[in-house]
Amino acid sequence: MSSLLARIARALTHHWKRSLVAALLVVVALGIAAGAGGKAADDFAIPGTESQQALDLFKAHSPAFAGADSTLVFSVRSGRLTDPGNRRAVEGALAEVRSLDHVDQVADPFAAGGSISRDGRIAAVDVRYDIEATDVEKDDGEALEEAARSAESGGVDVAMRGIVVDLGQEQEAPVGELIGVAIAIVLLTLLFRSGAAMGATLVGALLGVVVGQILLTALAKPLGLPEFATTIAIMLGLGAGIDYALLIIGRYREQVAAGDSVRDASAKAAATSGASVVAAGLIVMVAIAGLLVIGIPMIGKMGVGAAIGIAAVVVSALTILPIMIGAFAKRLKPKKPEHVLPSKAFGRWGEIVTARPWLSIAAGVAILLVFAFPVTNMRLGQPDDGNQPTTRTQRIAYDQLSEAFGPGSNGPFLLAVDTPKGDAATRAQLARLETAVRALPGVAAVMPAALSEDGEMATITAIPRTAPQDAKTSDLLEQLRDDVVPGATAGTPLKVYIGGNTAGFEDFSSKVSSRLPLFIAVVIGLSVLLLMAAFRSLWIPLVSALFNLLSIGAAYGVVVAVFQEGIGAGLIGVDSGVPIVSFIPVMLFAILFGLSMDYNVFLLSRVHEAYNEGDAPRASVIHGVSRIGKVILFAGLIMASVFLAFVTQPDVVAKMMGLGLGLAILIDVLIVRLVIAPAVVTLLGDRAWWLPGWLDKLLPNVSLEGHLVQGVDEKTVAVGEEERERTPA
Repeated sequence: MSSLLARIARALTHHWKRSLVAALLVVVALGIAAGAGGKAADDFAIPGTESQQALDLFKAHSPAFAGADSTLVFSVRSGRLTDPGNRRAVEGALAEVRSLDHVDQVADPFAAGGSISRDGRIAAVDVRYDIEATDVEKDDGEALEEAARSAESGGVDVAMRGIVVDLGQEQEAPVGELIGVAIAIVLLTLLFRSGAAMGATLVGALLGVVVGQILLTALAKPLGLPEFATTIAIMLGLGAGIDYALLIIGRYREQVAAGDSVRDASAKAAATSGASVVAAGLIVMVAIAGLLVIGIPMIGKMGVGAAIGIAAVVVSALTILPIMIGAFAKRLKPKKPEHVLPSKAFGRWGEIVTARPWLSIAAGVAILLVFAFPVTNMRLGQPDDGNQPTTRTQRIAYDQLSEAFGPGSNGPFLLAVDTPKGDAATRAQLARLETAVRALPGVAAVMPAALSEDGEMATITAIPRTAPQDAKTSDLLEQLRDDVVPGATAGTPLKVYIGGNTAGFEDFSSKVSSRLPLFIAVVIGLSVLLLMAAFRSLWIPLVSALFNLLSIGAAYGVVVAVFQEGIGAGLIGVDSGVPIVSFIPVMLFAILFGLSMDYNVFLLSRVHEAYNEGDAPRASVIHGVSRIGKVILFAGLIMASVFLAFVTQPDVVAKMMGLGLGLAILIDVLIVRLVIAPAVVTLLGDRAWWLPGWLDKLLPNVSLEGHLVQGVDEKTVAVGEEERERTPA
């Protein structure tokens, strides 16, 4: 592999002008192909779960309950909503809402059974659409908000929540990405002390991100990729792309400073650092694509989309950077050789860590365990509008609904009842079911069964006494499914499936939990095999996987401490007591396991290189750390900055992902890669690079020994010297 990468880089650098034209033509062609593609409908299905069965029944018989919905909350500070002026304002706003595109049902709060609080100050209105949530556009949300707020001109306050409202308030400006890029510019300039090197690195990374987004647009419809996959791909592509690019540019500058020609330096950078990038990128892609084994389409396809984004930045690093090297060769050469020489500070650090390896490992593991401790209290769930900042309309609506109708009104259970044609016997059976549900202590209210137009299903709404995130609500759902509903429908033809958002989130969490062991086994197994193939080592991959697990545990602990326990939560604009989103642990595991292996490959490839050049085991570690320690540190800081910048997003899920990934990268780089890993390799000694013969024959050889690749200009010099020696004086 190293030789192939060297040949490609040498050709691209030597013929950089035509290569640049070809690259631009490829990007344009991909852009045209993407324009012919289309947007895929997000697939939120949870196969094999009861809430999915309920949703399927709604789609077949009561489409309004399967479509997108939102809730409008009207309130007055004094008087009652039924006062003539207030009522006119509300009814006028609702008339405008009913006229909006795709609006199917708008409840009347003033009709019999309407949702008005006992004191008459607060009214709730459900707005249901005839399209699914995946088909709603930002314009629909903006139109709903504008229509609803027309009531404010009549003195009525308006708040709202729901998927349509959320889409209308989506942040379009890429604030997180821009902050991440700005920080990367500063750190790259500090690392390279060269504007040209910083620019080449950014161009190589950003072009890879752009190509990745073009590919995702083109493949969205054929592969059914969800929209959130593009956000994950940007987040990962920016971080990983900049890391990959700076690794290759950094190695090129080393080789040039050592006296190599431009072509040879580019070839060696590709053969060494480029080979490491390929290995690291493959591990990231395998780890993220491993999300497919979870069995939930949305999660699996997010993994596929993110893997495509990573593949794009890997290819960009291997092709665009050699072109940039050819174009800016003179400016990329270090002004002072000491800028690229092995770091004395990191050399001393390597000596300290390897002098007492057991102490280094013990100290590092102790710190990781402290960070990981809060994970013992992790509670999976789904953050809702109760976790939004108090100034947002969703939070205001949530609090008002809780005040007026109880906290459970924010997450009712929808009982989808498959019935024979509605006759007297069926109505009696439904009444019996309603009575049984209403008798439960945890149920605040039960709405009478509403038959579908075709009479083949009924919908019963049950409102819990507790909030959607409350553990008592989960217990109530379990009691309804396991005891109450089966008991009330025994001997009847009724088939009951409990759905709704709260039930769906519970099923989502259960599905993820049940597949987690298989997912972890697949990701670790494939990653270990790839590392074995790359380093021809048995112990290094196994030990790396073990410490990666500790690093990920520390990341989980940090997320739990901030969001559940509230430590520093106010600094990022969230309240405490936020449950951990059910898919966050698997997403964090996939991404962090892959990215942690990135830094592992970067470090170990330089240690292995020094070992193969004749260094003793400990000396090879010190030598490797002095060469790559600064690069790993800056790469980690850049990637962490890109991730942490997403904490600025208003969405709590984006905050959770950004904080978890950002702090985890810092923990991994500072503790695992720069403390534990060097100590472990020192303890292993020569055994670190041992592989059983039978396994060596089974595994493909993807050697990273690119330093053995000889440059064409070196060969020319060597041949000339041999000829001079043979020529008589």
